[in-house]
Amino acid sequence: MGPINLYFDFRDIFRAPRLALSGKKIWILIVGNLAGYILYWIFTYLSLLFASDIAFGDAVSKYGLYPCLFGNDAPTLSWIIYFIGIEAWIIAIFMSCTAVARVTLKQLKGNDFFSAKDAWQFVYKHWHPVVFTPISVALIILFFLFFAAIFALFGKIPVLGEFLFTVLYLFYFFGSVFTVYTLFVLLVAFVYTPAIVGAYEEDTMGTVFQSYSITWSQPWRLIFYHFILVPIALIGVNILAWFWRAGFQLINYIFGCDWFMGEKLDNVLSYASSLVYADWMSGMPDIADITSVTEISSTILPTIASFAQSICIGLTYLVKLMVTGLPNLSYHLGSEVLSGTEIISGIILSIAFFLILLSVLSYGLSILSVGETIMFVIFKKNSDDDNLLERKDEDELEEENDETNFDFDDDDNNGDSEE
Repeated sequence: MGPINLYFDFRDIFRAPRLALSGKKIWILIVGNLAGYILYWIFTYLSLLFASDIAFGDAVSKYGLYPCLFGNDAPTLSWIIYFIGIEAWIIAIFMSCTAVARVTLKQLKGNDFFSAKDAWQFVYKHWHPVVFTPISVALIILFFLFFAAIFALFGKIPVLGEFLFTVLYLFYFFGSVFTVYTLFVLLVAFVYTPAIVGAYEEDTMGTVFQSYSITWSQPWRLIFYHFILVPIALIGVNILAWFWRAGFQLINYIFGCDWFMGEKLDNVLSYASSLVYADWMSGMPDIADITSVTEISSTILPTIASFAQSICIGLTYLVKLMVTGLPNLSYHLGSEVLSGTEIISGIILSIAFFLILLSVLSYGLSILSVGETIMFVIFKKNSDDDNLLERKDEDELEEENDETNFDFDDDDNNGDSEE
């Protein structure tokens, strides 16, 4: 099968929901999300245990499947542990998005037989740039801020300090502009690192360079394409959630008939949904709560604070839309007294409910991951005239080397037989 014919413009972004609706890609993201969620769950409960004298059983009964340290008076150690759990979940999502990007590239090339196992092997081989690229860009920002502080100390020198400041002002100015520009590069690196590594097989330095290059050469495409991708991702999530919800209701209608399971189904479903479907899913925190937090530091670094505030608001609103788009699996018709078998059945069913919710969320992430990969292919074609669909990746080069070595072995064997 040949490669998919792309337009290499905004029209290709509309392919993302269809290409993302793949059991292989969704399963990869389910595995990554589940691994990250388990680590987050463990680290969050550890942070809660350090934060207060509450017993583990009491904490589980209070927070259930969705623990959170926010809203608790916690020491610094608890916050460190909690943010380690958040970072672990983010890294797991990044790894799974890299695997999806690799599968997407192979699919665009016409290879539909590239398996999830092959994708995870690729991620295992190339995990370093996925983790260290955003860190490297952040270190560049810290490097400039550190040297800015050193030069600012020179300004305290009597008499000479004023002259140094005025003479080197243009140097300070352009260094400051580059630092602000690198803040945007950091955002681009967070978004595109999985696509760059999965599609272009770059190392850490190469991925950092590609992030700078994309930010500089494709700024309007970055903005315009995301105005297309994000809405269709939300639409795709809501459509899939509607089908999931319709299937859920159809099962309840048939099995809940008095001729069949009747009240037993009500009890099992009610208990299972109470474990999985938390009340906060119907209402996310107000965005104003986040803006009030960021306004505290606005008197210190107005530009950076405003930038961080805008990013936090945007990400929070996107997460809110994604979560509210999940299928509503709540069920509240069961009796208050449950038998032992109904409790066990409800616990088992809650696992299925959790995976259903996770599959919808993973589909949304799959659309975003596929869309970012298509964008990167478009960017490379338009900026460098480099068609990644025609470029031989490392897997294809290894296959060619294996075939060449096999041919050489055949020639040697034929020569030995003639002698």
